[in-house]
Amino acid sequence: QVQLVESGGGLVQPGGSLRLSCAASGSIFKISSMGWYRQAPGKERESVAHISSGGSTNYADSVKGRFTISRGNDKNTVLLQMNSLKPEDTAVYYCNLEANGAAYIYWGQGTQVTVSS
Repeated sequence: QVQLVESGGGLVQPGGSLRLSCAASGSIFKISSMGWYRQAPGKERESVAHISSGGSTNYADSVKGRFTISRGNDKNTVLLQMNSLKPEDTAVYYCNLEANGAAYIYWGQGTQVTVSS
């Protein structure tokens, strides 16, 4: 069984920064990518940022230049540095892991990010 544990969410003022962390544990076979999705109230879940096993990254247009995804020292950890946060970034952020291509997909429990003055 694979578990994803997220941390780092919270309340921040507009223009502030937060760093999210996601640690994967369990029987993980060949990670293909790790990343983050988010879901705001009344909206569908959307992709935010992803990093492949080879280190390639991609970002939603809405976060380019403000968010940076990276691997932690442990290859099973992914970080999301969020700078210049805006109220519209408020959402529950979910860690995502795809293994063996997209044959296996795992989700974290979600962490709340609130950007408000």
